[in-house]
Amino acid sequence: MQKSVRYNEGHALYLSVIARKEGTKRGYLSKKTTENSKWHEKFFALYQNVLFYFDTDQSARPSGIYLLEGCTCERVPAPKVSTVGRETLDKLHYFLVIFGHDGQKPLELRTEEESDCDEWVEAIQQASYSDIIIEREVLMQKYIHLVQIVETEKVAANQLRTQLEDQDTEIERLKAEIIALNKTKERMRPYHVYQEEEDPDIKKIKKVQSFMRGWLCRRKWKIIVQDYICSPHAESMRKRNQIVFNMVEAETEYVHQLFILVNCFLRPLRMAASSKKPPISHDDVSSVFLNSETIMFLHEIFHQGLKARIANWPTLILADLFDILLPMLNIYQEFVRNHQYSLQVLANCKQNRDFDKLLKQYESNAACEGRMLETFLTYPMFQIPRYIITLHELLAHTPHEHVERKSLEFAKSKLEELSRVMHDEVSDTENIRKNLAIERMIVEGCDILLDTSQTFVRQGSLIQLPSVERGKLSKVRLGSLSLKKEGERQCFLFTKHFLICTRSSGGKLHLLKQGGVLSLIECTLIEEPDANDEDAKNSGQVFGHLDFKIVVEPSDAPAFTVVLLAPSRQEKAAWTSDISQCIDNIRCNGLMTSVFEENSKVTVPHMIKSDARLHKDDVDICFSKTLNSCKVPQIRYASVERLLERLTDLRFLSIDFLNTFLHTYRIFTTATVVMEKLADIYKKPFTSIPVRSLELFFAINQNNRSGDHVNDKSPRLCRKFSSPPPLSIPSRTSSPVRTRKLSLNSPIGSKVGILDLSTTSSSAASSPTSANPTISPPPSNNNNNKPPLDLSHGQSPSSPEQSPGALDENAEVPRIDSAENSRCSVSPASAFAIATAAAGHSSPPGLFVLPLQCLFSFAVFNNSERTCDKEFIIRRAATNRVLNVLRHWVSKHSQDFEMNGELKMGVISQPLTHEIKAECPKAEFFESLSAMELAEQITLLDHIVFRSIPYEEFLGQGWMKTDKTERTPYIMKTSQHFNDMSNLVASQIMSHTDVGSRASSIEKWIAVADICRCLNNYNGVLEITSALNRSAIYRLKKTWAKVCKQTKALMDKLQKTVSSEGRFKNLRETLKNCNPPCVPYLGMYLTDLAFIEEGTPNFTEEGLVNFSKMRMISHIIREIRQFQQTPYRIEHQPKVTQYLLDKTLIMDEDTLYDLSLKIEPRLPA
Repeated sequence: MQKSVRYNEGHALYLSVIARKEGTKRGYLSKKTTENSKWHEKFFALYQNVLFYFDTDQSARPSGIYLLEGCTCERVPAPKVSTVGRETLDKLHYFLVIFGHDGQKPLELRTEEESDCDEWVEAIQQASYSDIIIEREVLMQKYIHLVQIVETEKVAANQLRTQLEDQDTEIERLKAEIIALNKTKERMRPYHVYQEEEDPDIKKIKKVQSFMRGWLCRRKWKIIVQDYICSPHAESMRKRNQIVFNMVEAETEYVHQLFILVNCFLRPLRMAASSKKPPISHDDVSSVFLNSETIMFLHEIFHQGLKARIANWPTLILADLFDILLPMLNIYQEFVRNHQYSLQVLANCKQNRDFDKLLKQYESNAACEGRMLETFLTYPMFQIPRYIITLHELLAHTPHEHVERKSLEFAKSKLEELSRVMHDEVSDTENIRKNLAIERMIVEGCDILLDTSQTFVRQGSLIQLPSVERGKLSKVRLGSLSLKKEGERQCFLFTKHFLICTRSSGGKLHLLKQGGVLSLIECTLIEEPDANDEDAKNSGQVFGHLDFKIVVEPSDAPAFTVVLLAPSRQEKAAWTSDISQCIDNIRCNGLMTSVFEENSKVTVPHMIKSDARLHKDDVDICFSKTLNSCKVPQIRYASVERLLERLTDLRFLSIDFLNTFLHTYRIFTTATVVMEKLADIYKKPFTSIPVRSLELFFAINQNNRSGDHVNDKSPRLCRKFSSPPPLSIPSRTSSPVRTRKLSLNSPIGSKVGILDLSTTSSSAASSPTSANPTISPPPSNNNNNKPPLDLSHGQSPSSPEQSPGALDENAEVPRIDSAENSRCSVSPASAFAIATAAAGHSSPPGLFVLPLQCLFSFAVFNNSERTCDKEFIIRRAATNRVLNVLRHWVSKHSQDFEMNGELKMGVISQPLTHEIKAECPKAEFFESLSAMELAEQITLLDHIVFRSIPYEEFLGQGWMKTDKTERTPYIMKTSQHFNDMSNLVASQIMSHTDVGSRASSIEKWIAVADICRCLNNYNGVLEITSALNRSAIYRLKKTWAKVCKQTKALMDKLQKTVSSEGRFKNLRETLKNCNPPCVPYLGMYLTDLAFIEEGTPNFTEEGLVNFSKMRMISHIIREIRQFQQTPYRIEHQPKVTQYLLDKTLIMDEDTLYDLSLKIEPRLPA
């Protein structure tokens, strides 16, 4: 086996002789040996891409040969030695040759002259052929694309050749037919009689007639042409041609932008990543630029085709170009899907100073025209919509009989489909990125967040109280526990899990060792303390009923209780509503699973897939490709009836859909219509629920209806989803964690009457655990005199039997009047009252407390009937669904009932507001107030104004209408408060007469702005920075000269954070990573809402609701409300707020500028 490589020594000697005589570069260099690291002087000769070195310039044979192709050469600093030889080494100049292949050690050389060193480096770099290698790669890529085009053209040519052969055959056949017809005509032609020559006068007459016919024909043709030029068809064709010309210009500009992106950024950064000390890795380069180079090659080819079509003007046929382009546009899916991630990677890379410096050098290139890399990365995002708009305009001016209209319509439909897929994929990855961002924040990681079906609901800070078994608080530590320091937890709620974390001093999150990850399927929520539990009652008095419990019953561990304390009643109501919504949603799905357990062939996923109305488009609904939290395609467009049907579908309830619907329903319907639909579902589920939804509940074997036997259920499902006992008052010995209590403390009525709770027989009360209870008969006429339960606010029941204190073991228990189909039910008003009670308000003493189980026990069945009777399951699921929607509506959208008299129906709801009332203390001056006091009170005022905005003001762009003061008073108040605070800052600075005082004021206000930033009050930061950027203050050069450099640098940092560049890109990134409480800049969200409102209509041309638009609006409103719901724990200081709200200190814009001119007059021109 050959172990060495042979080469032609004679040829090598010949090349060395030529190199020594005619080499590109020759001379003596010092070469470092690899054995003893000593330097030896050798004679080097460079010829083409081969470097020879000799012992002397007279040596006949070379000592060694180096092949330089693919190598890199660069200057290196002198090696570190002792101070004795430093002066000698400083006079020498070193450079290094690095070879591209593995196993070859770098060649270290040095010279005595710097110019000689530079010449050697340049010569070796040219001999490496690196530019030629890069050009070869580029040409190879173009060659591959051209080969694909050639193959496509060959196929088309073969098709055309076949068509030509068929046409030639047809022409020959037609020629033969013409010849046969001519022969027949000649045989039938009569004998031609020779005529004598015509008279000269007749010839003249014929000549004049021929002239007149020609003149009339030309005149008529001219009129036809002029009429066509003025016709709508010609005007349409001119507009069409202009659209094509504009399209070519836009494509030229786009290709030029991609060329700059690839040649000025991508390829130089690839070279930099291959250097010895790369400022960026190859993986990061690929993540930032994605497949932009492939996109450039594609559009270069498409652009060449467009220019070729323009050369054939006025015949402009473009459809075939789009036919070639369409299959290749799928490469945009990868770019759009990862665009946000690429910008995040770029932002992380910019933290490296070397990379940031290199990037700024690239951006300073004249070809970039001052544009940043982010700008070029954004251009491909708009290309597909631009094509859609162009084709839409082109079709508007293309006649229906045009040869390429159908092809253009097909191309437009394909592009719209691709655009929808890209949009849906981006929407689908938003939730995944949110989960991954939270997972990265947790030091230990969290595997459950890697589940794509896990949807983020809310996050915030809660205080965890110490607890022991059975959920009782530890009295020993209540007085000594430092809740703020020891018990504060960062909590995250998802559709399936609840995470509890602690935050370290470095800002990292750590999951609790026990109870850090709670599976909601194993949890029971207790919002209010048990009336019979003294410890819970005492804790409610200590913490103002702001605590709630989560009882966890894992299957493989003992049960435990997590007690959490919310900062306010509003926060508690929001948390408990969302947690209960998630738990009920999971259990409703489990309830349906238990229904179908009897037949293994019928499963819930198959049930959903078998209903085409849930995922296939119809005349009144249109779906997207993205799945919601219930694994069902999201709705893009739908009629109002279909949206209401989806709201009350018993099989699932998406939290995202529910939030979107309740945020935006007033755009396409009214609250009364929604309430009537819920009442119909509750009272008459079998007639109100769609038949298709009900059929699936009866898909199993009908033989199981007999009730003779009961199939064994899994213990887990029996425990979680078994039917509750009859309505009863739990005894003192009953477990408090088994029941979720809801207090009827709100005076809620309905159109159908007040909640009527009469009493049942004593036997029913005395045996609450009886296996075969009977259904109570309807009330007789003699019971009409019994007064109904009065649910008015703060009023106790009128009869002693209805008082909880009067109920004992032999007492009569309230029951609920029977309704249709022989099932016991409460009225819609009572259901509404029960749902309202879930908002988390405390129950006044004397009011009746109803366990949640009674809501699902309106029909009392024995065990066998409950297991097998699917009607019971439907009634129970319908009641559960209606109450879930109502609870969510009341607890999170209470202002709907405060502002709508029909919905209110006697409801008196006092929202938790925090009004600051001035106590008229002594007037304070700016100099006597600290920066911390100012920042805290500015933050408190900004948050109070911000959270007072009701979410319905964000609908319909009311702030841009002429009657904006009446339609959006709170948004206008927020805008006015922003202007007043900004004017106050500017007026206070301009009130000083000397330069030093003004500079000190500017420094103090910048310090206030920085503290606002630390408090997450970015609205306050923008109030102060906008005041400092006013022309009246910005022009004061002498004043700004007195401001220290550190303050100016801090000012630049704050301005960069709240800058509007890139649609507030930096501010959005900051808000994404900050935790409430926070005051964002409202104008950013108003801009987003205006963009959505103006860009898409509320209804389609078919009259369907654009629910995709509603979902986008809802996401923005939910983000705003997330910041509104978390209050600041800042103590109100009247002396500071009196100064901040004193409008007598504010000057108008003209006064400020006149004062600025007096302080520093304009310099003469």
